[in-house]
Amino acid sequence: MALRPLLLATLLVLAPAAAAPDDAEVDYLALAALMLRDGNLDRALTALEQVDLEAETTDLVRYYTLRGMTHMRRNEPGPAREALQRATESGAADAVVFVYLAQVNYQLEDYRGAIAALDAAGDAVARVPSVYHMRAQCHWLLGEKTLAIATLDQASGIFPADASFQRRKVFYLVDLGMFREAVVQGRAYLERSAGKLEDHVAIGNALRASGELDEAARFLEAAQLQFPDSADVRKVLAHVYIDKGQLGAAADLLYQAALLDPDLMGEAAELYRRSGQTFRALNLNGQLTDQAEKLRQRLALFLELENFEQAASMEIPLRRVGLLDEEDLRYAIAYALFKTGDFAAAERHLARLERADLFRKAAELRRAIQDCREDSWRCL
Repeated sequence: MALRPLLLATLLVLAPAAAAPDDAEVDYLALAALMLRDGNLDRALTALEQVDLEAETTDLVRYYTLRGMTHMRRNEPGPAREALQRATESGAADAVVFVYLAQVNYQLEDYRGAIAALDAAGDAVARVPSVYHMRAQCHWLLGEKTLAIATLDQASGIFPADASFQRRKVFYLVDLGMFREAVVQGRAYLERSAGKLEDHVAIGNALRASGELDEAARFLEAAQLQFPDSADVRKVLAHVYIDKGQLGAAADLLYQAALLDPDLMGEAAELYRRSGQTFRALNLNGQLTDQAEKLRQRLALFLELENFEQAASMEIPLRRVGLLDEEDLRYAIAYALFKTGDFAAAERHLARLERADLFRKAAELRRAIQDCREDSWRCL
């Protein structure tokens, strides 16, 4: 029963051909176009296979265009490009065919080919905004930064009401490290558009990078009110406060961000440690799900609290997850063992250090161990 609607649809499509005289032919190009329009991509290709490419009446431009569009819809950029290229070589192809060819070239990362296809499309696409975005991005990815920005400026002149070109320019300027100009353009963009979350983040980052920390803080604090559920705004604002030396405020912001994005909890704990709020850092450390990050940070916190017994007790957990292969952590365990008086265990770890800077520190710790063995009162 499930086949009946499908069979009926097929019969309706083919009915004109079945009712035609014996010498009439099915218009397979029209049939392929119908199948493509309805999303029946496999059937569209099947219909195209029936087209007689040697017949004088066959419209080769249309044939290759339909084949190219079908492959595009099937996410097959290689065959799509081949077909569309053949379409442009088979006669006077419409400008849209060159735009399709530019799209598949872009997908295949042939940016020079994409630009060439857009050039071939000519004046017919001079009023299509997306064409300028594609051209600018192709120049950008080819390393032609000046041409990319010039293309956006040209498009802004042609489409003065379209703020998207100025928006893209802001991101280009940020990538170029031209932060002051990015800020100027960004503010002008936000005056004519509400802006998206990533726009505010980019402009806030640009303000920070340009050294305008107070202005960056004010801008991002306002952005927080506009995007209260964003962890990204809080994260950038926290880094502004770090640059201002306000580590406590930065830690609070990152903790708020971590409630929205748990991956930031470790960074928040580290900021609390750096701001001197060690016990709060230890509390947040217990909420980390990444065991390696959790153990590294916990060892540092125990050492900072001079809780050497608990630091030394982390030797087994660190070994279990393979972190003792990191020489910084092995030295930290050796130091903790030294502080608890387990000199033999400390020396076993020190003997495995090979990195030059740690090798020197290990030699100093061995001298301290020797002094303690000779005069234990020195180590009380």
